[in-house]
Amino acid sequence: MKLPMKRRRRLTLSQRLGRFVSGRFKRMYYQLAESTSGSHKRDFLVARVEDARGSLEETRDQFQNTLEKFSALVEFDGGGLLLYYKQLQREFNLSEQKAQAVHDHIDAIEDLAIALFHEWEQELEQYTNRSLRGKSRQKLKLTQRHYKTLMAAMRRAESKIDPVLNAFRDQVLYLKHNLNAQAIAALQHELVHVTMDIAGMIEVMDKSIAQAEQFMRTLEEPPALPAK
Repeated sequence: MKLPMKRRRRLTLSQRLGRFVSGRFKRMYYQLAESTSGSHKRDFLVARVEDARGSLEETRDQFQNTLEKFSALVEFDGGGLLLYYKQLQREFNLSEQKAQAVHDHIDAIEDLAIALFHEWEQELEQYTNRSLRGKSRQKLKLTQRHYKTLMAAMRRAESKIDPVLNAFRDQVLYLKHNLNAQAIAALQHELVHVTMDIAGMIEVMDKSIAQAEQFMRTLEEPPALPAK
């Protein structure tokens, strides 16, 4: 029993070391990007959130397109079945690509936000004006709260994607292995469930998109100047 515990402990230390090295590398990367472009991590984060918002919108639309293709397929009444299948396969492949883009964009936001908040915390100690330090600390806490709300919304949206994608994958594979009218009939009852799943996914995605827009407005607000 002791050996597995040691293995788990070594794995945990390895993971921690990997995250530490990765975090240091990413902070160095952002520092280099800032020095060469003249932009701030805040600007990069706004861009990342905007990218994620756009990716969510594209994924939402792509899944709707795939649902339309699936709906047309289950209404098949003979002739051109292979063409319908190929169209559905193409839409499914596009949906997979869009879903992966969502995952990548959300992870990029998380990585950059960690670097931004780490730098912000360190720079608070550089203030000599206590009032300004206090205002900056309040702004940091407010931004962190908005960020947590945003990430929770985006992770919820992300969690809705894979179940729908898996359902589509099952249907595409089933059609590939049973390319006939009987297979279409067998999938008709699945359409209702998939439609409901996509409707729920779109609702969560729309909320996440709205949270992204609100977070970008928060970051783009100009800092308050001290009273004279």
